[in-house]
Amino acid sequence: MHTPVPSSDTAADPTTEGSAGLGEAVHEARLWRDDGWTARVIKNEDDEGWAVEMIKDGEAEPALVGPWTMGRNKKDPKPLDTSACNTLVKTASEVLRRHEQQLRAQLHKEVRVASADGNDELDITLDIVADDIEPYALLTALDTFGEQLAQVQVAPSFKLSKASAVAWVEKEFRRPG
Repeated sequence: MHTPVPSSDTAADPTTEGSAGLGEAVHEARLWRDDGWTARVIKNEDDEGWAVEMIKDGEAEPALVGPWTMGRNKKDPKPLDTSACNTLVKTASEVLRRHEQQLRAQLHKEVRVASADGNDELDITLDIVADDIEPYALLTALDTFGEQLAQVQVAPSFKLSKASAVAWVEKEFRRPG
């Protein structure tokens, strides 16, 4: 059974002592925790209005922070409800998905070039491993069936282009200098 959290400004903070554990659903006017997400209505520091932040369970930073509607009295925030939270979860999930796509695009490059004999096409990929201590990249050649033909470790600063890929193929996949 769900134990309600007292409705006060301190209850709106999911880290406040006495608030429900992360596993429990909470459905309050300024705090809504369910299905792996926490929506929290907060005072907007930039003006006199309100904002809502969406935090995915296990994350320290919000995935989304945006303006929140004032209530009928034009002083207090509009209470959270199922419909609003569903929309917020959808929007925050999309923000995270786009962020992941952008990160992947920064860490993965791919070009298609002709094989050394010119009879096939090869996909040459560069995958950067963003290790905090020793970052590196893997340069990989794949045939038309996706089978790996060669792979070498290169500097994370290696620039993959059609020209650099062709040069690597022509040098029989020896590590670029």
